[in-house]
Amino acid sequence: MGARRLTPADKLYMTLNYSVLLLFCATALYPFIYFLALSFNDGYDAMKGGIYFFPRVFTLENYAKAFSNPLILNSFYISISRTLIVTVGSVFLTALLAYALSRKGLPGRKYIVFFFFFTRCSAEDFIPTFILYRQLHILDTFWVLVLPSLYSFFNAIIMKTFFDGIPEGLAESARIDGASELSVFARIILPLSMPVLATIALFVGVGVWNDWFTGQFFIQNEKLQPAATFLNKMISEASFQSMTSSSGNSGSAIQNMTETQMELRGVTPEALRMTFVIIITTPIICVYPFLQKYFVKGVLVGSLKE
Repeated sequence: MGARRLTPADKLYMTLNYSVLLLFCATALYPFIYFLALSFNDGYDAMKGGIYFFPRVFTLENYAKAFSNPLILNSFYISISRTLIVTVGSVFLTALLAYALSRKGLPGRKYIVFFFFFTRCSAEDFIPTFILYRQLHILDTFWVLVLPSLYSFFNAIIMKTFFDGIPEGLAESARIDGASELSVFARIILPLSMPVLATIALFVGVGVWNDWFTGQFFIQNEKLQPAATFLNKMISEASFQSMTSSSGNSGSAIQNMTETQMELRGVTPEALRMTFVIIITTPIICVYPFLQKYFVKGVLVGSLKE
């Protein structure tokens, strides 16, 4: 039987559908292209405006300034290590919690879910959190970047809903053959849950990679600060130096400009900001295509209960 012939209404619908999708794609893609063009353009030239797709005065000074600090590579090492540890640990621990909550025979399951939900709804204040971290002796250590990020009730609910959709007969047949709950979890549940596991891994990885707040307020040692915190600090310093050099309060202040300020010629705080956005988002953009096929399916299946 041949394919159904498209009617004019079908052709109109497909045209509108693809047009809207292309518009959404362009809307999502253009900011990255714009930031990329500004990051490769001279900072003072970019202040004139008129740059949309391509740099007008090409330069690598923005990236040279961004990587001029010897601690920048160390900050990326901290971010990569943190992201890998937290992503693997969070996905595994969240899967264990979600699997336990998905078992209808778990004693007090409703009360446990209510407890997690109630504590999740309560606001997190900075001072109690700081006191807790100090009592746990994790302030200004690598573990303050890891331990608080290992748990998310929202991710556990997504996983639990996905696990509820897995036929119970698969686990029951394994138990009849003598498999323990841990064996059922490792050999049946996890292999069938790759879409939602990849989705949660992407959620956690992106959130941890972009987190600058923890390193800013809970770590004083610059050698332990992640890349997002370190780059944010460099932007603040560049902005301060730019304001100082352009204040014009005294001629001697301009004449005695420091070497660091001299290096900022052609590199503006705004250009640095665009450069740091490209630097911090590029790793996530490189990883996302490998998880995209699991991401879409995981979000849809994990948000709907069959």
